[in-house]
Amino acid sequence: MKIREITLFTNQIKEQLHFYKTILGFEMEIENTQNFTFQVGFTKITFEESQQKYIYHYCFLIPSNQLEAAIKWINPRLDIIKIEDERIIQNFESWNADSIYFYDGAGNIAEFIVRYDLKNETTNQKFDASQILCLNEIGMSTKNSEKINQELEKELNSKFWKGDLKHFGTNGTQEGLFLLPNNEIKKEWFPTNLKTEASPFNGIFEVDNFLYALQFKNEKLIVFDKKSI
Repeated sequence: MKIREITLFTNQIKEQLHFYKTILGFEMEIENTQNFTFQVGFTKITFEESQQKYIYHYCFLIPSNQLEAAIKWINPRLDIIKIEDERIIQNFESWNADSIYFYDGAGNIAEFIVRYDLKNETTNQKFDASQILCLNEIGMSTKNSEKINQELEKELNSKFWKGDLKHFGTNGTQEGLFLLPNNEIKKEWFPTNLKTEASPFNGIFEVDNFLYALQFKNEKLIVFDKKSI
C-alpha cells in the first residue's frame, strides 16, 4: 500500500504552517489561511483548518541508511522525544525498523522510521526534507480494530500486517500502513501520553494498482471512489 494523498485537520493552522515551512523547511504547493499542502516523496499532505482540536499519529519513511543523518538534521530544529531511559531511538525487532519521534506544530506525534527490509539506501551523505520518501503510517484509532481491519480488507483489498486486533494491529504493507489501536485498551500513542483518539482524515491510497479515495470519520470508513492506474 502507498499513501498517495492525505488531509488532516487542525485548529492550529498557523502553527502547523510555521512548523513545516519555517522549522522543517518544506516547500508549499498551496498556502492560505484555511489550508496548506506540500509534497513529501510520493505523498501529498494537506492540513486543513478546523474548529475542533484533533490528535494524530503519523510517520515519515526515510532511507534506511539515513537515521543518524536525520537525527543530526532535526536536532537543531526541535526536541526529539526521549524514551524511557533517555534514549531517542526505538527499535522494533519484529518490524526490522528503527524510529525517532517528535511533536509537530499542533502537538501531534510525528515519526521518522527506517525499514531495513525495504533496502532503500541512498548515496546521499546529508539529510534534509527532500530525502523523505513518503508518509508511511497514519493512525486509525477505533473501539473495534477488528471491524475496521475487515472493512479495509473488503473495501481496499489491503491486508492485515502485524500486531493483534485486540490491542494494536496494522493493515497495509511496509510502504504504507494504517495503525489500528483499540482506543479502549491502548489509550495512548507510544511514547507519549497523547490519547489514541479517533481523529478524522481523508486520503487517496494505492493498493494493487488501484487508487481508493476514502474518508475516516467518527470511527467509520467510507470509500468514495476506486480507479485503476
